Amino acid sequence: MEALTGIFSAFGLSASAGLNAYIPLLVTALLSRYTDLIHLNPPFDTLESPWIIGLLVLLTAIEFFADKVPAVNHVNDAIQTFVRPVAGAIAFAAAANVITDLHPVLAMAAGLLVAGSVHAVKAVAIRPAVTATTGGVGNTPVSMIEDFIATVLSVLAIVIPIVIGITVIIFTAWAVYLLWRRAERKRAAADS
Repeated sequence: MEALTGIFSAFGLSASAGLNAYIPLLVTALLSRYTDLIHLNPPFDTLESPWIIGLLVLLTAIEFFADKVPAVNHVNDAIQTFVRPVAGAIAFAAAANVITDLHPVLAMAAGLLVAGSVHAVKAVAIRPAVTATTGGVGNTPVSMIEDFIATVLSVLAIVIPIVIGITVIIFTAWAVYLLWRRAERKRAAADS
């Protein structure tokens, strides 16, 4: 059961990184350093360093504010297309390595795919729809909701990983359905 909860934590943290790259890393670092909820194995225990925690606080603040400014948020999303999957890979590998002996390359690949998929749904489907339907006005509230979800998901992924595992499975199924439906609409439009 411990291995399963470690994997669920890893999936929750990497999914969270798809919404905000630094929140799950910061939550993991803080909970590892100041509580007994998670204990990071080397080399991931580097996240517990005060310097790394300070850097994560700074990067979280930069991403938080950059994502709230119109036009800057699109540049931020373009940059984060590369950063969020890497953060997801690190979060997944760190959390999975806590309980399981999952090979780091496999763990990082899984985290990369999970965070990259969540970010892709956000950047390709959700944000453009919000921008188009609200003229960009809705991007700031949606960004705040994303940050809130990323924070809650990160904390719950460590505290109650089973709930996160079920949530990630449901969200992934929903995201795949949305992408499939969008592809079907494009295909139908091209055929007519």
